[in-house]
Amino acid sequence: MSQKKFINDDFLLSNKYAKTLYHDYASNMPIIDYHCHLPPQDIAKNQVYENLTQIWIYGDHYKWRAMRTLGIDEKYITGNASDEEKFKKWAKTVPYTMRNPLYHWTHMELSRYFDINELLNEENAGEIYKAASEKVNSDAYSCQNILSKMNVEVVCTTEDPTDTLEYHQKIAENGLKTHISTSFRPDKAIMIANEGYKEYLENLEEVSGISINSYQDLLDVLVQRITYFNDNGCKVSDHGLNFIPYADFKEAEVAAIFKKRITGQQINKEDTLKFESAVLQFLSEQYHSFGWVQQFHIGALRNNNTRMLDTLGPDTGWDSIGDYPQAENLSKFLNALDGKDKLTKTIIYNLNPADNEVIATMIGNFNDGSVKGKVQFGSGWWFLDQKDGMTKQINALSNMGLLSCFIGMLTDSRSFLSYPRHEYFRRIVCNIFGEEIEKGELPNDIEWIGKLVQDISYNNAKEYFDFS
Repeated sequence: MSQKKFINDDFLLSNKYAKTLYHDYASNMPIIDYHCHLPPQDIAKNQVYENLTQIWIYGDHYKWRAMRTLGIDEKYITGNASDEEKFKKWAKTVPYTMRNPLYHWTHMELSRYFDINELLNEENAGEIYKAASEKVNSDAYSCQNILSKMNVEVVCTTEDPTDTLEYHQKIAENGLKTHISTSFRPDKAIMIANEGYKEYLENLEEVSGISINSYQDLLDVLVQRITYFNDNGCKVSDHGLNFIPYADFKEAEVAAIFKKRITGQQINKEDTLKFESAVLQFLSEQYHSFGWVQQFHIGALRNNNTRMLDTLGPDTGWDSIGDYPQAENLSKFLNALDGKDKLTKTIIYNLNPADNEVIATMIGNFNDGSVKGKVQFGSGWWFLDQKDGMTKQINALSNMGLLSCFIGMLTDSRSFLSYPRHEYFRRIVCNIFGEEIEKGELPNDIEWIGKLVQDISYNNAKEYFDFS
């Protein structure tokens, strides 16, 4: 069976309405990738990778988890096997990933980037590795050229406040057609109970030139770094939190908690929650004053396997969905900001599908008519950025909010080969609309629904972020 019969022009499009919506309205819209983890240094250097493994498998813990499940030795995943050996082990895994989104993504990426339309397996791995690696190791597949090839208009990478943004500055000097921006991610400054917190403060001191001896010093440094990021074109913040921390606090309490921590005294869970609440609310008020968009990724249970965490470090495939209570704290947090009229544009990404309706209804509490889609239910994230997860998110948002105001998809990826995920999302959206037209649940008004599809694919994000 050739892949042309699999990833074909009408992949995931089940009827004529879906096909028309996708091909005539969605497919050619540019991409605004407003949250990802692409390395800006590679974009600045216009990196050319040596082979397919380096650009496709390195750092991809989605693939790593699948390989481990199949019984592939770690040597061929993060170990010292050659790049070609690692690719062949991935190719061996692919046929076993059927009904996992990796199967779709893998073949879409081979097709869209390399015009390879075979189903990847152990038998053709060597041939495909050679053909794709020859393309990868050429100027036509440099990082910047890949972004251009995939019609990417905007990329927002994700940086810590300690980042100098030197690579973003170099990119801006080069006048790259794709607009490369950054997102401000200060979680390490918030998580006071984390190991290494005092060492992190030292890094903040070094980059800011300000000694941090008090809570007020910390706030001053954070404002300085926000200003620095803003001056370098940043318009977005991002937080990766298990849940939104919220507790009543007094400034004097928080200052005392901070002093206890930096002088080596123990702080308890109540102290931690008050401190995290205070800093997060302060930061969110700053985002409002700078006119930024704030993003919250909630619901992950990270680093479950301590043995492998100690061996390989974080972000290597040992995370899962958490089941934290979300509604009450999230409500109080958003309400505290809204009560001061300091709630900026906000995107909430949910990792636990059991909370989809919670988030879909929560955003409606704070959409006050001042901005179209001011508070957003973010697209299916991490374990949910697949067909079922995206469909459930879309349905929850449709049933309890306005899908027409949705700002659409992002990659949240470390790989330059992930951009077909936007195509995947658009095909799913078009098919949902197409099926309901066919059933008579929506009118056969292709022009209007086509406009909605274009808005969800691109126009809403373009208006929401205003990266111009």
